[in-house]
Amino acid sequence: MTHEAGWAHAPGALKLPSWLREPPDPNELVPLLWSGTTRKDDGDLVVGGVALADLAAEFNTPAYVLDEDDFRARARAFRDAFADYDVYYAGKAFLCTTIARWVAEEGLRLDVCSPGELTVALRAGVDPAHIGYHGNNKSRPELRRAVDAGVGRIIVDSFTEIERLASVAADLGTTTAVMIRVTAGVEAHTHEYIATAHEDQKFGFSITSGDALEAVRRVVAAEGLELLGLHSHIGSQIFDSSGFEVAARRVLALHARVASEVGLTMPEMDLGGGFGIAYTTQDDPSEPAQLAVEMSKIVEHECRALGIEQPRLSIEPGRAIVGPSMCTVYTVGTVKPVALDGGAVRTYVSVDGGMSDNIRTALYDADYSCTLASRASQAPPMLARVVGMHCEAGDIVVKDEFLPSDLTPGDLLAVPGTGAYCRSMASNYNHALRPPVIAVKDGVARVVVRRETIEDLLATDVGAVDG
Repeated sequence: MTHEAGWAHAPGALKLPSWLREPPDPNELVPLLWSGTTRKDDGDLVVGGVALADLAAEFNTPAYVLDEDDFRARARAFRDAFADYDVYYAGKAFLCTTIARWVAEEGLRLDVCSPGELTVALRAGVDPAHIGYHGNNKSRPELRRAVDAGVGRIIVDSFTEIERLASVAADLGTTTAVMIRVTAGVEAHTHEYIATAHEDQKFGFSITSGDALEAVRRVVAAEGLELLGLHSHIGSQIFDSSGFEVAARRVLALHARVASEVGLTMPEMDLGGGFGIAYTTQDDPSEPAQLAVEMSKIVEHECRALGIEQPRLSIEPGRAIVGPSMCTVYTVGTVKPVALDGGAVRTYVSVDGGMSDNIRTALYDADYSCTLASRASQAPPMLARVVGMHCEAGDIVVKDEFLPSDLTPGDLLAVPGTGAYCRSMASNYNHALRPPVIAVKDGVARVVVRRETIEDLLATDVGAVDG
């Protein structure tokens, strides 16, 4: 069966998602999916003025390609749209010293959730007062380091942590500012692993059970702890503002109750973030300005209804800034057509990366798209599945995509939207070497995170010997 015939039968036989029913022109891009400087030049994918074919020749593949202008533009868009808020970039999405510096230079603050992330932020010169510290299981040494560094706020997540942090503050003879993470009981419309505001999960104090109010009382009673306010986060990859509306209503109601029953008007409130991005054409993310209008209206309405003064607000976009600013470039290794039931053909395209550099497809059943990045093609489309090099059937990079039927080993493929949680969650599975991050701007490429080497792997293997 020819590739053309395989494609013709594929949509009905395979029940493809609606966004894949019509194969795209392989020589064109869908701008929504790519960073702002990305374009195709006679088939060659160019980012930040650098052709990915040239980048691959110099730095090899796989490689993450980070568009500096796009990252900075998205950071500024959130800063300007949420001008009356404190905007915290969520470092867990992707963090290195270069990113931390860009965040600070663009006027954003930074959230960290581990000693390693805090170390990177401090090494980059981020003002500790502009750092927030998350985490559901912070150790005493971890808390001590954060307090000693002068971190601007610590988001407490359990009664144990409140006691632990109060003890640390007493030992250091200082006062540290805290926020209390609360669970609003909202079922966000996202994957269960990245929904964080429903009751049955590890984060936060339940408003419904009364634990959140009790946490407030304990923080207020503790010496050395200054309560800034409540922190709510409903999840990640969220497109529907209705979840924020329900959460804000419940958190503001608790805010008002604290003022009336505890006698404390908390000055701040964090509404979280988790704003979605476009991984495929089926995704429809909101612009920062639209999000700012919608969220501000929600808060203003609820504060009026409760008769309270609006607290200082903060939000935490991470994915929405860095996600679209990065793509991953791979080299095709094998192209293998596989006959399926119903007469369809799916072509398995194996690349030189996989779940070690993008675990999200396997972990979250995430959808991605991709494009031929190294040449133009007039060949008819074929239904392809882009898979990695690892010994797992679930090692899938892109589940379904139409690619040119003349795809061949040595071609380059690029996957957009890989800035968030790809390098951060990368692993050494099968002893793979984690790819570099190459920043591009104005035709210049520079390494901001180098590729791992075999020596890096052996450095932690204390039984390794030469020869």
